[in-house]
Amino acid sequence: MGTFVIEGGHKLSGEITPQGAKNEALQVISAVLLTSEIVEISKVPNIRDVNKLIDLLQDMGVSVTKINYDTYSFQAKNIDLDYLITEDFKTKAGGLRGSVMILGPLLGRFGKAYLPQPGGDKIGRRRLDTHFIGLEKLGAKFTYNPDERFYEIKGDDLKGTYMLLDEASVTGTANIVMAAALAQGETTLFNAACEPYIVQLCRMLNSMGAKISGVGSNLLIIQGVSTLHGTKHRLLADMIEVGSFIGMAAMTQSELTIKDVDYKELGIIPQVFRRMGITVERRNNDIYIPSMDEYCIETFIDGSIMTIADSPWPGFTPDLISIALVVAAQAKGSVLIHQKMFESRLFFVDKLIDMGAQIILCDPHRATVIGLNRQMPLRGIQMTSPDIRAGVALLIAALSAQGTSYINNIEQIDRGYENIDERLRALGANIIRQ
Repeated sequence: MGTFVIEGGHKLSGEITPQGAKNEALQVISAVLLTSEIVEISKVPNIRDVNKLIDLLQDMGVSVTKINYDTYSFQAKNIDLDYLITEDFKTKAGGLRGSVMILGPLLGRFGKAYLPQPGGDKIGRRRLDTHFIGLEKLGAKFTYNPDERFYEIKGDDLKGTYMLLDEASVTGTANIVMAAALAQGETTLFNAACEPYIVQLCRMLNSMGAKISGVGSNLLIIQGVSTLHGTKHRLLADMIEVGSFIGMAAMTQSELTIKDVDYKELGIIPQVFRRMGITVERRNNDIYIPSMDEYCIETFIDGSIMTIADSPWPGFTPDLISIALVVAAQAKGSVLIHQKMFESRLFFVDKLIDMGAQIILCDPHRATVIGLNRQMPLRGIQMTSPDIRAGVALLIAALSAQGTSYINNIEQIDRGYENIDERLRALGANIIRQ
């Protein structure tokens, strides 16, 4: 288990470019299973979860060629469906939350799919009901083996239908859209997720010959086609990295330029950080953050304490709640952080409290942060990363802290952030990997 050793208190400076979007990558790479033709994908992030998915597809029979450092070609011409019932598949797919994204394309193209109970972050319950109910409405039938925690799904004759999703699940929407793209007839999908990741997936599928309308809204209409062909696709910049770097600049009083952020796809993210008092200046497709001695959290119009809460797109993404919380620790003013979607995602705040932050954990979903306004620095401690986003929040805290911090279990951070230690050292951070 690796460790980051961080000597805090150093200002950073320079330019940093966000990687390709992790959550988009897991969807569009899985979508290559929908065709036997070549699909080329660029700006693929070199991170643990994406690399594990690519390795899994190779084991399934997908031909993968690395064209350059961030561009791959995929051809799913000879898929070995028998591999999906092997112990090797169960082990590898079970260790990757993103493996759930292969269900829709396998079902749509081959009429059957298999999946072990997927792993991933320990951030509370992450149910798969939306995936399964949606695919069942297309005509699929599920069998679950509780002893092996293994799902089997079959559907040789998928037919389009109307469905109203019980929640606007991003991965659930993606799986249903991929299966419906090759189903017979028309599928109407209401309360669909409309995150940029879904927009990108639909754009890619349409470029492969799918017929999806309503892209960007919560009402998608999919006219099924018999086959899909190859295409080229480029990932968006990772909005979670963009938000992380905004927060990092503010906490460390650093002047940073975040390059090529795909600004129009960031939604409310810049606005939320501006309401926390951070200067977020758009420069064409870049974001400039000046060095700030202090940043003051706004109040509501009536003077009451600001609340920052997550919600489905176009609301504030839950993946940045941890970043907003840690940034508030050195702000001027107070804020209530409300994490609605995952009940265990705030349980890392005890580490921040040990570092000197003034935080009251109200319940599993809410924390009140009383900003220190730099009246005293956080102090370095030894801690463990519980999940990807909390891990980076702790890393940001360590970069701003006085003294040396040790963050264990950094494999969690590597799941979502590409060579983060090397990229931070290029900005002047004192961080080493052990």
